[in-house]
Amino acid sequence: MTQPTAAPVVRHVEARHRYEILVDDRRAGLTAYRDRDDQRVFYHTEIDDAFAGQGLASVLVQQALTDVRASGKRIVPVCPYVAKFLKKHDEFADITDPVTPEVLQWLETKQQH
Repeated sequence: MTQPTAAPVVRHVEARHRYEILVDDRRAGLTAYRDRDDQRVFYHTEIDDAFAGQGLASVLVQQALTDVRASGKRIVPVCPYVAKFLKKHDEFADITDPVTPEVLQWLETKQQH
């Protein structure tokens, strides 16, 4: 397992529709989204095995959702990890929208392109 020497850094990679978390300038994981009007639909979060067990997913999602709030958008947690995170962090409840069949259908069409 890799032990970080510096604090992890989260960056928004808008062109690739994701937030990445970096440890010592190496990408340790990401959370991916698509924007739908005023909603940011999170559909996938992953942390590389070499960085597992360090709490990086929580840091990543916390900072990503904080950025969503700052941008004025709302959160739709299709990703199971983001949904689980939101259950424990009700400070984002006021900007969270439910996952609906319409959102899932819309997301499916976006991921085919």
